[in-house]
Amino acid sequence: MRTGYTAAQIREAEQPLLQRGVPLMLRAAQALADQITSVLPDPASARVVFLAGGGDNGADATYAASLLAAADVRAAVIAVAGKLHPQAEEAARDAGAEIMFEQDPAAVAARVTGADVLVDGVLGIGTGGVAAGGSPALREPVRSVIVAVKAAVAEADPLVMAVDIPSGIDPDDGGVPDPDAVLRAHMTITFIGMKAGLLLDPAKSFAGKVWLEPIGAMQGLLRVTPAMQLP
Repeated sequence: MRTGYTAAQIREAEQPLLQRGVPLMLRAAQALADQITSVLPDPASARVVFLAGGGDNGADATYAASLLAAADVRAAVIAVAGKLHPQAEEAARDAGAEIMFEQDPAAVAARVTGADVLVDGVLGIGTGGVAAGGSPALREPVRSVIVAVKAAVAEADPLVMAVDIPSGIDPDDGGVPDPDAVLRAHMTITFIGMKAGLLLDPAKSFAGKVWLEPIGAMQGLLRVTPAMQLP
């Protein structure tokens, strides 16, 4: 039985832990870094590029970059939204990761070329999808950046890994309002609980293989009625 939860249910499950000061973001970053390392043919010579937004999803990615850089993996973080989580940025810089604030589509696409792994950490679950009153579609100038990166990925063919969900899909109903601006992942590392949208078309076709990392917070879902259960 495949069980899926809404973004709101995931947020509710993590709140008690966050209020107690449990470092869920660092746990997510460590799980992400471990998964990236596991797919690198040779960590000593590999290059990993992170596309990072300015919110929690981008922070997970940027902290993961700091962990890889500390392990002598060449890690680069591109702040496609023009900003990064301050503490995560500091950690990545201190560890030796390359940090770039770049929003020119062609320049970002050029930076992606030659990467062994490309990590999509632009936009996570936020406050939810359309049903919660929001929209998962990327806005400019980030949208144009991702469109350019998609073209570069088609040529260079790195392994694409999404953080929690591919940016631009609806975490609740699996909608993809702007498929031209969604990176198709080979693998998605999702946290705490399976997002319902990852189980539904068309979003699941963008997610690739989905790996669930509970990061010590799944207990918050024990008394929650899942948004969906599929055989």
